Amino acid sequence: MASSKTVIAKYERNGSEFEIFVDSELAHDYITGKITDPLRVLEAEEIFKDARKGERQNSEKIKKVFGTDDLAKVVDTILKKGNVPITTEQRNRLVEDKRKQIIALIAKNSIDPRTNAPNPPMRIENAMREAKVAIDPFKSANEQIDEIVKRLSVVMPLKFTTAKISVTIPAEYANGCFGVLKQYGLKSEQWLQDGSLQAILEFPAGMQSEFFDRINKATQGRAETKLLES
Repeated sequence: MASSKTVIAKYERNGSEFEIFVDSELAHDYITGKITDPLRVLEAEEIFKDARKGERQNSEKIKKVFGTDDLAKVVDTILKKGNVPITTEQRNRLVEDKRKQIIALIAKNSIDPRTNAPNPPMRIENAMREAKVAIDPFKSANEQIDEIVKRLSVVMPLKFTTAKISVTIPAEYANGCFGVLKQYGLKSEQWLQDGSLQAILEFPAGMQSEFFDRINKATQGRAETKLLES
């Protein structure tokens, strides 16, 4: 049954152990979202009290602790909240993936309060290195973001805010740009008598450069934009 990639994932609750045999590579893929079926990672479709001894866990205890006896839901909880042995290489990949997610999240939602300009990802990455920020490979980016921002604010100015922008699109580009506007928090729209489109948008301030690039490209630089007070 077991291969060189088989490891035991464990979850402890209220003094009871819940263990499963999993393929380490597939478990890593599930944790990182590359696969979505938790049952694919299993080497044996059983929940054990002691996997090495082959002692199965009591079904009533499983239902009491997990609130269900659905195998997929139980396995999902063990993989996401339990202890899954991983190799150093896998851990490094998890940390790097999570680092990229955190950097993208901060870049998207923050600005430099001195200039009101977005914070480039490279600046954020350098600040994380300077602040010696530690990344937890098993926590989501959102779970870690508040603490990381506290650390970063010591070495770089950060402000999380939204941008409220008025944009007027010439008539010949209006229909083609409507889909782009909807992607950036379209709050209101008004079609003017000359066929042009006037809209109010609100989105994370760090996305301003991206928005201006897209709307200027779509209108050959003829869109009129104005930053409004939030």
